[in-house]
Amino acid sequence: MTSKSKPITIAVIGAGVMGRGIVQWATTVSQKILLFDEQLEVAIDAKNAIATRLLNSVNKNRIAAEHREQALSKIEIASDIHDIAPASVVIEAIAEDNQAKQNLFRELEEIVGQETILCTNTSSLSITEIASSCQNPDRVAGLHFFNPVPMMKVVEVISGEHTAKAVVIKLCNLIYKTEHHPIVCADSPGFVINHAGRALITEGLRIEQERIASPADIDRIVRDSLGLRMGPFELLDLTGLDISGRVLQQIYDGFQQEPRYRPTPKIQRRIAANKLGRKSGSGFYEYRDSRKVEPEEPTVKAISGAKYALFGNSTAHSEIAACLERAHSKSVPLDKADFVLLTPLGSDATSAVLRTQIEPQRAIAVDTLFPKCFEAGGRVTLMKTPATSQDAVDCAHGAFLSAGQKVTTIADSSGFVAQRIAASIINTACEIAQLGLASSKDIDLGVTLGLGYPIGPLQLGDVLGAQKVLAVLTALHEQTLDARYRPSQFLRRRALLGLPLSAGFQDNSE
Repeated sequence: MTSKSKPITIAVIGAGVMGRGIVQWATTVSQKILLFDEQLEVAIDAKNAIATRLLNSVNKNRIAAEHREQALSKIEIASDIHDIAPASVVIEAIAEDNQAKQNLFRELEEIVGQETILCTNTSSLSITEIASSCQNPDRVAGLHFFNPVPMMKVVEVISGEHTAKAVVIKLCNLIYKTEHHPIVCADSPGFVINHAGRALITEGLRIEQERIASPADIDRIVRDSLGLRMGPFELLDLTGLDISGRVLQQIYDGFQQEPRYRPTPKIQRRIAANKLGRKSGSGFYEYRDSRKVEPEEPTVKAISGAKYALFGNSTAHSEIAACLERAHSKSVPLDKADFVLLTPLGSDATSAVLRTQIEPQRAIAVDTLFPKCFEAGGRVTLMKTPATSQDAVDCAHGAFLSAGQKVTTIADSSGFVAQRIAASIINTACEIAQLGLASSKDIDLGVTLGLGYPIGPLQLGDVLGAQKVLAVLTALHEQTLDARYRPSQFLRRRALLGLPLSAGFQDNSE
């Protein structure tokens, strides 16, 4: 079907935002695109909008004028759905309604040829359910594009229970001819990319619910430690809590209330209060003229020459010492220290104090999982016990400020903030691999292209060390007794055997 000898005709049904983007993408691979919408004027408007978008690209010297004319010449408006009969591939992009999609696919089978591939662009509906109404469900697959389609260079190719392997291969070959990348995944709630992205949000919500840190502080730690462009609460406000809340619940219910994906009640309360995020002017942040109002960080006095003691066996001790040396802070014996720094991995500051017999009034835990936080200008996360004195907190906070660091002090928590969120992200990706929903390569590629993470979650696990990630999750599980922190067997086995999480794993055969 994708050979040069046989021209490709792609039909797109639905001329909304996603349909328009898919049509523009299709011009890079198809000889003809048939665009149909139940409202003819919507389809005409869609082609005009694509023409304008391509003209903007010409004006910005991104494409040549000839390329624009060639692309537009490929797009034909179908005034009747029967006009799409010659299509080799049909991609529907109508509303996210299972019954409507099933009805459409039954109708399409009466119109197109036996070899035509039928695709649904859906972010959450089951491909198998949609195909169940078809006489030939083996030719039905999912093609999940991301908005905006021309810019988001990733497409999930979803195989339903009956989808033929040849169909998946043909669709992948079609996508490979463009600048987009196919991510092959099984039919499951959230597919791969949205599934993998749940951990950032659900764990962020859990941390906020436990009053460990404010939404703004959690977002700052995530941005500065994990290198993500947005933290969980910025992302929720951007997408809208009504939309994100629905997806969170769908994935949680779709996996039969798996604790790893459990949302918190606050989402529904904010939806009821119309605090939906940017579009309503209020969410986890306030907005003025659609711009986020960033809460100010606490005012703490920088302190030079503080006396500290460092206790524990973290490999980041040298980085911490070098950092505090910039503030002329002095390492002294325990009994002479203004504050004592502990470096727990996965456990809380209280447990670290009890293990070490350190006086709790002067004890401060510091997160060392991301050593770059101690480089000049990095963000240091400090964690106090319920018994830590305010003087010790202010002294430690002020010493790191004097060293040129950004500093966030949080309440006592197993696994800090960055440790919990990073471990949850990695653990979710490991479980996707364990369930055989996608290959390790596609998981990492999908997350980097679809979610904008600097590296894939399995690669992140390898950078941090699978043994450390396992230690964080094990401690969280033991201290909270919450099943959401159960380590995936994919992670546990590889950590124990010293194997990488990301390299060479193509399917789940164990």
